[in-house]
Amino acid sequence: MTRTAAPFVDRHGLWTDPQARAAQAMVARLEAGEVDTVRFVFPDQHGLLRGKTLVADAARSALRDGVNMTTTLLAKDTSHRTVFPVFTQANAEGPFAGMNGACDFTMVADPGTFRLLPWAPRTGWVLCDPYLQDGRPSPLGTRALLQRAVARAAEQGLAFVAGLEVEFHVFRVDDARHALADAGQPGTPPEVSLLTQGYQYLTELRADRADALLELLRSQLLALGLPLRSLEVEFGPSQFELTFAPTEGVAPADTMVLLRSAIKQVCQRHGYHATFMCRPKIPHVMSSGWHLHQSLRRIADGRNVFIPDDDTTPLSPAGMHYLAGLLAHARGSASLACPTINGYRRYRPFSLAPDRATWARDNRAAMLRVVGGAGQAATRIENRVGEPAANPYLYLASQLQAGLDGLQQQLDPGPSADRPYESAATPLPRSLPEALQALEQDEVLCRHLGPGFVDYWCAIKRAELARFDLEVTEWEQREYFDLF
Repeated sequence: MTRTAAPFVDRHGLWTDPQARAAQAMVARLEAGEVDTVRFVFPDQHGLLRGKTLVADAARSALRDGVNMTTTLLAKDTSHRTVFPVFTQANAEGPFAGMNGACDFTMVADPGTFRLLPWAPRTGWVLCDPYLQDGRPSPLGTRALLQRAVARAAEQGLAFVAGLEVEFHVFRVDDARHALADAGQPGTPPEVSLLTQGYQYLTELRADRADALLELLRSQLLALGLPLRSLEVEFGPSQFELTFAPTEGVAPADTMVLLRSAIKQVCQRHGYHATFMCRPKIPHVMSSGWHLHQSLRRIADGRNVFIPDDDTTPLSPAGMHYLAGLLAHARGSASLACPTINGYRRYRPFSLAPDRATWARDNRAAMLRVVGGAGQAATRIENRVGEPAANPYLYLASQLQAGLDGLQQQLDPGPSADRPYESAATPLPRSLPEALQALEQDEVLCRHLGPGFVDYWCAIKRAELARFDLEVTEWEQREYFDLF
């Protein structure tokens, strides 16, 4: 008698008991006819969601069988070009071992992330992780890198807690640029106009003018179950900010990838263009940042371990060591917090964005702003270095690994920088090439991320840099065309 092979998930023991129970609940909703389709998606190396849409019947079996995807998706830069020679022997070893010939990997759903998309009728959504055909996690899966860092903290009895403060721009679409001549890799971006005028920071009048958009985002994000706290008008034209309540472990990064995708989809359906690009090329623009609020919670009693015993110090000894770790690895983690060429346009003196590795108590010019104190449950460190286009799994993993190294080594952060832009502290990288070199030289981050992954990450980013270096910029044309 022919024996049917066990499903991929069962064969390799990939789910925990809570995940198995969540899968049962998900199947029950599918069988009840609640949805017509389910989007199975995974976060790629850039933090972009890629995947396939399955009809409900197929989705039920795909939960345990997984969904096959081509490994070339893991080899692409931000233009969607494949930058590794996937059809040659060159990838027989290293991070692409076992992935020659554009073979498949398998997406395995994390059933606890299942939800309905409020803007897409009768459509489910579930986040997945990439696995090799032999059941091993893909060494290029960025969600796994954060899971590994979270597990390292848990071994020490600690849970990672993070809250998101995210800036972005929303414009009205004047011309979607869908003519044949606009096709490309990448294609021509849309022509847009302002939704709000600039430089009315946090004024009620400007917020009211944007009320239709903000209400649209509020209703959709809350319907997704995201922990939204506030919707704000930011400093620049058509610039906004959302803040979210703190969550634990991998959840803050899962929130960020869904948040970005949701905002772009919802805005697109209503004639808007949302962008998490750090510094769009528009007049009087203000750069967008992603400020990451972080702390550690003791698993045994739920206490925030950053809270100091008294007001003589802004953080507990553990908090100060963690803070020192973030400083020690600030340069090495820069390309993970700010992974685009454009993001480095933001680092300017006296701009509310950091330009060197400093810390201070409630000072927004410092890279690390310490908030709270004795008796304050929300005591935390706010890292102001990130850009909103960062892959959240890499950004958070680098932060947690750096902080844990500070704890392990009992590092001292030194005195606070009361005038951060005048401090003699170590400067942050001023460009992506400098940031990539700093990562390669950071032995701690290379060890915890894996040298194979670091090589892979730097190769992809340098492919983008090589394409950029071949372009003639407007500045060059303006500077030299008439002069020489």
